[in-house]
Amino acid sequence: MARTESKMLALGTVAPEFSLLDSVSKKTMNLHSLNGSKGTVIMFICNHCPFVVHVNPEITKMALEYQKQGIHFIAISSNDVEKYPEDDPQFMRIKAKAENYTFPYLYDEDQSVAKKYDAACTPDFYLFDEGLKLVYRGQLDDSRPGNGLSLTGKDLRSAIENLLKGEEINPVQKPSIGCNIKWKSNA
Repeated sequence: MARTESKMLALGTVAPEFSLLDSVSKKTMNLHSLNGSKGTVIMFICNHCPFVVHVNPEITKMALEYQKQGIHFIAISSNDVEKYPEDDPQFMRIKAKAENYTFPYLYDEDQSVAKKYDAACTPDFYLFDEGLKLVYRGQLDDSRPGNGLSLTGKDLRSAIENLLKGEEINPVQKPSIGCNIKWKSNA
């Protein structure tokens, strides 16, 4: 498994708008209809990456906890499904149900959204405030498949908690590490 770091989009960047197919409802959804009243977590994930498989329990738990507090979660898969058919929307729908996702799992077929967000790996996490300005980007926590560290979500949790309290979010943030996004050869 390749270990790719996130590119760390500049803090303060306004979330680029998008309109993507939700693999579960099969409806097209856009950022402004999905953003939370207090903030929005956008995650670039996929079905097959062992790093995503590793964090799935924690992101599902965090979404359940923070959605009640006005933080919405949005998952996006941008992988090339011709080369990685297990990431096709039909399988995304199955994965979302199996993992009990309470958030949309969107398909970025032309990979334009991943490019707008400068996403590099799965998982790649972004936290935007109520005005959709980037306040956190980076890792969920220090846990990785096989490293023996407990999955806690502490880095992203800390940022969300500070956002909810109106406190400063530490600008020193560690990049996420995961599998590289599987780009189309003509992308």
